[in-house]
Amino acid sequence: MELKDVCLRPWEEGFSLPEKFNMVSLYLDRHIEAGRGDRTAIYYKDLKYTYRDINELTNRAGNAFSGLGVKKGDRVIMMMYDSPYWVAVYLGAMKIGAVPVPVNILATPSNLAYFIQDSQASVLVVEQDLLEKVANMSSPGTKTVVRGEPGKGMFSLVEIMDAASPALETCQTSPMDHSYWLYTSGTTGQPKGVIHLHKDLVYAIEIYGRTIGFTSDDISYGVPKLFFSYGMNMGLQLPFYYGAAVALCEDRPLPAGVLANLEKYRPTMFFSVPTAYAQFLHYLEENKLNPDLSCLKISTSAGEALPAPIYNRWFERFHVEILDGLGSSEVSWIHISSSPGKVKIGYCGNVLPSYEVKLLDEEGKEVPLGTMGDLWVKSKAVTCGYWNKPEQNAESFRDGWIKTGDVCIRDEEGYYQHCGRSNDTIKVSGIWVSPLEVEATLLEHEAVVQCAVVAKRDENSLIKPKAYIVLKSGYMPDEKLAKELQNYVKSRLAPYKYPRWVEFMDELPMTATGKIQRFLLRDS
Repeated sequence: MELKDVCLRPWEEGFSLPEKFNMVSLYLDRHIEAGRGDRTAIYYKDLKYTYRDINELTNRAGNAFSGLGVKKGDRVIMMMYDSPYWVAVYLGAMKIGAVPVPVNILATPSNLAYFIQDSQASVLVVEQDLLEKVANMSSPGTKTVVRGEPGKGMFSLVEIMDAASPALETCQTSPMDHSYWLYTSGTTGQPKGVIHLHKDLVYAIEIYGRTIGFTSDDISYGVPKLFFSYGMNMGLQLPFYYGAAVALCEDRPLPAGVLANLEKYRPTMFFSVPTAYAQFLHYLEENKLNPDLSCLKISTSAGEALPAPIYNRWFERFHVEILDGLGSSEVSWIHISSSPGKVKIGYCGNVLPSYEVKLLDEEGKEVPLGTMGDLWVKSKAVTCGYWNKPEQNAESFRDGWIKTGDVCIRDEEGYYQHCGRSNDTIKVSGIWVSPLEVEATLLEHEAVVQCAVVAKRDENSLIKPKAYIVLKSGYMPDEKLAKELQNYVKSRLAPYKYPRWVEFMDELPMTATGKIQRFLLRDS
């Protein structure tokens, strides 16, 4: 196998990686060696960065970290906005054998302190305007590098990179060495550091790329930021693996800015999450806009199940399928996905090649077709475990399988329907209810722009569904409309599934990655 080849075909029998292997060799080295160095890698503001440019920035970042004493296996925490410098820091750390750990830019000081302490990070790379989050943080042994003006005792990222050499040999890591970590959102407890090895993504990227029809000529752009697993995969790992291009933006992805970037960069692939698709469509409808997005050949969705009404509105407007998919940080990538021309609306698709999947009940037995079950996945791309979390590892990993925390239904055609997270599903009168099914039905009503359904106890302490609704402008949030929405669900689903309570809200609580924070609604 020649690593300079764009397609490695890791699913074929007899495929193996070299004894010494660093993932950066696939993202940068092989493109340079194969004569692809002058291809555009990143569109950023009004600039274009080639693979040769990014390789030089990466080398400077790696050498700068080495100059700070960073060694193989050391962790480098990144709290940065999307930019070429994000990519250079991530790949530069990885290239010297260190382990980049991107974290949420909205992380609280307490969470950030936990990330630094738990990972035993050698370096924290942070944006200047996020410095206040680390102002009073005591982190012995952790050097702070600032993109911008550094504080006392800190280092300037640009200065140390400018002073570093643009030449750097790739560290000869093994496929089983740590490559990067991502921390889970921590919505069900303390965040967990998901460990990924240099080999993991080799067994995921090309399989997914072939499924959705991605090529080296594509330009990727999306709403999720790079610190989010889905955003990193679609905005860095996928295009850099293929030698394609990505458009990056530092700004918060509000609909007006997203539209401006779509029109400016003319991407061929747009990746987003269901909530952001809904907000974008609502923005176009409210402002009576009809943009030309004929540049798009691929749209993808992940993070949460894609409701049928959102898919239909997008397809009717732009005539581009949204390829929904189900993935997780622990499995590295999307492992169940729709594919072009084979979309089944309301389903997240079929199991991708090289992944094994099973749906189990509470007793560990496989459930019949059409029945909700806990999703377990097996693959060479699955994480080797959580950092320093033996109890969670024992609970989630068994004989090469991982319990993802997702609940799904499989139909007779092999399509999977995502019913939500295991802690979001609701048992009503002894029967499991998917909140996503109820939400999708509510979204079909002309008054609803966004909604979330959670479990609530009634006066007899019995569990029933409750709906939180955000209305389109022009609709009055009153008891009459609440009753109308309840009857609307009753007329379309089994009666026990309708929401017993309806509460109207101006907005729903959201994570930085565009997911609804249902746990906050459950606790309200």
